Amino acid sequence: MSELNLEDKPKSKPWFKRIPHAVTMLFGIIILVTILTYILPAGTYERVVVDGRKSVVPDSYKIIPSTPIGLLDMFKAIPLGFKAAVEIIFIVLAGAIMFGFMEKSKAVENSVGTLVKKLGLNNKNLIIVIMTFIYGFLGVAVGYENNIAMVPIAAVLSLALGGDLILAAGISVGAMTIGFGLSPINPYTVGTGHKIAELPMFSGALLRSVLCFSALSVMAYYNVRYFKKITKHPEKSLGKGLDVSGMSLSKPIQDYRVSINNWMVISIFLIGLMVILYGVFNLNWYLNELSAVFLIIAVLCGIVARMDATTMSETVLKAVAMAAPGAFMVGYATSIKVLMETGNIGDTISYNLALMLKDLPLYASAISMSISQTVINFFIPSGSGQALATLPVMLPLGESLGLTRQITILAFQIGDGLSNLINPTLGGLIAMLSMCRVPIDRWVRFIFPVLITLLGISFIALIVAVATNYS
Repeated sequence: MSELNLEDKPKSKPWFKRIPHAVTMLFGIIILVTILTYILPAGTYERVVVDGRKSVVPDSYKIIPSTPIGLLDMFKAIPLGFKAAVEIIFIVLAGAIMFGFMEKSKAVENSVGTLVKKLGLNNKNLIIVIMTFIYGFLGVAVGYENNIAMVPIAAVLSLALGGDLILAAGISVGAMTIGFGLSPINPYTVGTGHKIAELPMFSGALLRSVLCFSALSVMAYYNVRYFKKITKHPEKSLGKGLDVSGMSLSKPIQDYRVSINNWMVISIFLIGLMVILYGVFNLNWYLNELSAVFLIIAVLCGIVARMDATTMSETVLKAVAMAAPGAFMVGYATSIKVLMETGNIGDTISYNLALMLKDLPLYASAISMSISQTVINFFIPSGSGQALATLPVMLPLGESLGLTRQITILAFQIGDGLSNLINPTLGGLIAMLSMCRVPIDRWVRFIFPVLITLLGISFIALIVAVATNYS
């Protein structure tokens, strides 16, 4: 009887299947940060304004009177997080509204259906690889949140190929995060870092380009492998139960064609993207301007598609309802940043991590520096903000250890860029995942093996950089 009982006892789930829901995960981090304000001393670096932005003064860290966070202030940080993240929250809603109008016009569905028909269903794996690299290039060249409107297109494409929304996130969010994080021309990490280090802007591009291309190749491989797995074993799909309404193709591939009306909607969308690119690179546009353009595109698409006022109104509300969970998660995650600032422990964490690197061997110090930036990134998710907060400390520390400034910046870029794949406090990641309706707990289960592989490749790149005295 006892043997039978042992056999009948359910096996424990693997760790990745025990990842808590995103809301639970973030609330756990909120509680952890609150507790840390009682454990860690409050501290701060002196900061000076350089080109309108605050930068840390090296060797200026000092302990200040403790500012522990009480229960009321812990919960108060949540609405304050929404206030701080209002621009990102609204671009999620604006992007959803724009896609809602394009979906209502059938332009996206007909375009994707026609594309798949032209390329052929026999080339599904090739399509996944090509689209992964296209989205990766968008991350490299255009930026991160700037590409949020492109995510739903990957969702429609993935479902048309027989994939799921997790695959859609891998093609779009995964590739864009990698492309942006490891971009040799990333203005927020590499650009800011080179400016602080007084190095030629975007120098050392060859090694960074090789690393970025290798990482995107890994992402493409994992996307294809996942697609093959769920094709053979649909029950293994991580996207089971996710809402695909409005994203799935409604008719056989061979029946799709792009009408003149569809072409007009697509043209409006493409012209809007070109306007955004011009504004970002020439007029210093950011999220509010992008949101405004998204809304203009939505209205124009509605007019071209000959929607009446009632249909347009209903489309707006439906889109907002679909995007609401993601928008909520953005504000919810930003509350962690508010808690860090209120408790004054961010600089303390950075300072103590820097101290831990002092006595390490040369190769280990480079890798450990990257790992320390990964830890810091969960508390300071802004790339440029993290650069301004940590590099003035890390650069002289690296030189004292025998690391060139270029190596220190590369270590910083790897730590910041790759950890963004699973960073629940990064508003941009949460926003993009919400656009393809993927909760972060399921995303972590999918992307974690990719992250481990990419860290291994990146650490090899760091070792090569140290061995060649990369400068």
